[in-house]
Amino acid sequence: MNSILEIENISKNYYSKDKETTALLDISMNIYPGEFLVIVGPSGCGKSTLLNIIGGIDKESSGVIRGNKDIRIGYMLQSDSLFPWLTILDNALLGLKIKNDLTKENINYVKKLLKTYGLSEFINSYPKELSGGMRQRVALIRTLAMKPDILLLDEPFSALDYQTRLKVCDDVYEIIKEENKTVIMITHDIGEACSLADRIVVLSERPGKIKKIFNIKWDKKGTPFQNRMNKEFSTYYDMVWKEIDGYE
Repeated sequence: MNSILEIENISKNYYSKDKETTALLDISMNIYPGEFLVIVGPSGCGKSTLLNIIGGIDKESSGVIRGNKDIRIGYMLQSDSLFPWLTILDNALLGLKIKNDLTKENINYVKKLLKTYGLSEFINSYPKELSGGMRQRVALIRTLAMKPDILLLDEPFSALDYQTRLKVCDDVYEIIKEENKTVIMITHDIGEACSLADRIVVLSERPGKIKKIFNIKWDKKGTPFQNRMNKEFSTYYDMVWKEIDGYE
């Protein structure tokens, strides 16, 4: 299978008055269409920096990212970042409005997404009237409204309590698979990574380097919650745990 994105020898240095700090060192990997790739590693290893470079928010110090020039990348942040004074529909349309792309076709597409994923009756409601899980669905739909080819997820469940995380994790995964999106996600939660990923990339302590890549295979693949019940889950969990610096 041909890759949708090629990340080749990416390094990132930060400079202060007194010193140079290397955040990432020589990161290379390919991203394939439709895959769910999760990046894990110890705190401060450069996970968010790498995601920001892929998303064009930050600039690499060296290396190159190759992909079709027409590839669209959507970025979903840690918090839902919904504006409390806007309705759910207006929040979902916000990215399109900023890009001056509020066509009738795009508005109808967003309304269809809200209906498909159980939010149509809340389009005129406000964020405070929704549960944390529903708000996260709105945030995802706002990102999907831009019709991205690749979704970047920055610890999208970290603001939720544990029980809600498990439910929303399933919801988000099923929406992403239904919409046939390619995903690059970062998380500090190994269980979350193992239950969601097709591949897990483990970064070392700073400077972040690729320490290990795991291909996640299930005898009977299901939703993330179902995957946690599979016999392979604990094996993958232990393998990833042992690779992360600081836990060996």
